[in-house]
Amino acid sequence: MTTVSASVHTGQATSFRSILSEWKAAIGYGLIALVGFVVFGLKTDSGLSTSFQISRSSDAFQVPTLSVPAQPITLTLSVIMFALVGYQAWAKLRGMSVGVWLPVVFSVAFMGALLTWAGAGRDNTNVAITGMLVSGVFLAVPLVFGSMAGTLCERSGVVNIAIEGQLLGGAFLAAVVASATHNAYLGMLAAPIAGALVGMLLALFAVRYWVDQIVVGVVLNVLVIGITSFLFSTVLSENSSLNQAGAQIGAQGGVVMQNLPIPLLSSIPILGPVLFDQNALVYIMYTIVIVFQIMLFRSRWGLRVRAVGEHPKAADTVGIKVNRTRVRNTILGGAIAGLGGAFFTVASQLAFSKEMTAGKGYIALAAMILGRWNPKGALLAALLFGFADALRIQLGVIGSPIPSEFLAMLPYLATIFAVAGLVGKSRAPAAENIPYKK
Repeated sequence: MTTVSASVHTGQATSFRSILSEWKAAIGYGLIALVGFVVFGLKTDSGLSTSFQISRSSDAFQVPTLSVPAQPITLTLSVIMFALVGYQAWAKLRGMSVGVWLPVVFSVAFMGALLTWAGAGRDNTNVAITGMLVSGVFLAVPLVFGSMAGTLCERSGVVNIAIEGQLLGGAFLAAVVASATHNAYLGMLAAPIAGALVGMLLALFAVRYWVDQIVVGVVLNVLVIGITSFLFSTVLSENSSLNQAGAQIGAQGGVVMQNLPIPLLSSIPILGPVLFDQNALVYIMYTIVIVFQIMLFRSRWGLRVRAVGEHPKAADTVGIKVNRTRVRNTILGGAIAGLGGAFFTVASQLAFSKEMTAGKGYIALAAMILGRWNPKGALLAALLFGFADALRIQLGVIGSPIPSEFLAMLPYLATIFAVAGLVGKSRAPAAENIPYKK
C-alpha cells in the first residue's frame, strides 16, 4: 500500500514538473507582466506625466518633445504584455513556434513601461529616446559579432564557448597595434588575428583530438584572460605607449575611429542617428549579418555547413570534408569574434584593461540561442541585450529610484531569462559537440 501511494505521489510530482517545464515560458512572461502591471501601472500617480525627447539638434527636422500621462501608458503597455502572454499560451496549445519576435516585442513593452514609470514627474529631465537607441546599437556591437561567430561555428557542429576569450584577445591586440602605429583602423584590422588564433586552438583540440568542446572553450577563456592580464601587468604597464586611449592616439597624429555619417540619411530623426551615424565597425557589422544570412541559407556553401552540423556522416558520403569544414568555420568564427573585440578599445577610444569584456562573450552565446542559430535572429537578440544595457544608462541619467547595483544587473538578467527557456524551445544543430570519427 505504501509503495502504491509513493508511486502515485511520485507520478504526480513528475507530472507537475513536466507541466511546469513545458509552460515555463508563458508562466515567466505572466509573472513579468504582473510585476509591470502592479509596480509600473498601479503604483504610478495618475496626475504625473513623462517627457520623451525624440529629436536631436542636428536632425533635418525637429519632432517636438512628447509629454504623455504616465499611468495610462504604463497600464496600456501592461495590457500589451498580458496579450502577448495569452498569445504565447495559445501558440503552446496549438503546438506553434512563436519565433524571436515575441520576446523582442515583450521586452520593448516592458522597457517602455519601466522608462515611463521612472521618468514620471521629472519635469526637468526628458527621456532621450534617440540617444538610448544609438547607445543600444553601439553597445550591441560585440554581442552581434560574438553571436555571428557562435552561429557559424555551431552550424558546423563545433560549440564555441571561447567567444569571451576571442573578444578579449581581439581587444588586446587592437589596442597594442593601434597604439604602436597611431592608427585605430590598423588596430581594428589586427583584432581578427587574435580571435583566429584562439579559434585555431579550439579547432585543434575539438576536431583533431576530440576533446569536449565546452571544456576546451572554458579553458581557452581562462588562458586568454591569464595571458592578457600578465602582459597588461608587465609589458603594457611598463610601456604606456603600447596601450593608449583613442584620444591619445589622435593627439599623436594617428587616426581615431570617429562616426561616419551617411549624407541625408543620418539627418532623419531617430533612424538617422541610430543606423546611419555610426563608426566603421558598426557598418561592418551590418555587412557581416547580411552576408551570413544569405550565405548560410541561400548558397551551396551554407547548405554544406548546415549538413555538417546536422548529419556529418551523410555529408561525408556525398564528398563534403566534414572536419576540414569544421576547422575552417571555427577559425573564421574566431576571427569574426576577434573583430568584435576591437569595440572595447579602438572603437570606444579606450585603453585596454584586465578582463574588460566583462562576460560579453557569454551574453553573445545567449543571443545566439535566443536567435535560434540564425544570423537575423541573433542580431535581434543582441540588439535586445544592447538596449537593456542602454536602458541601464538612461535610467541612471534620469535619476531612477532603482539602485544602481540592480541597474547594472539588467543585461545579465535578460541573458538569464533567455537561456532559462523563457523564449520558447530552440533546437541546436544535431551534431554539435560530437566529434566526427571516420
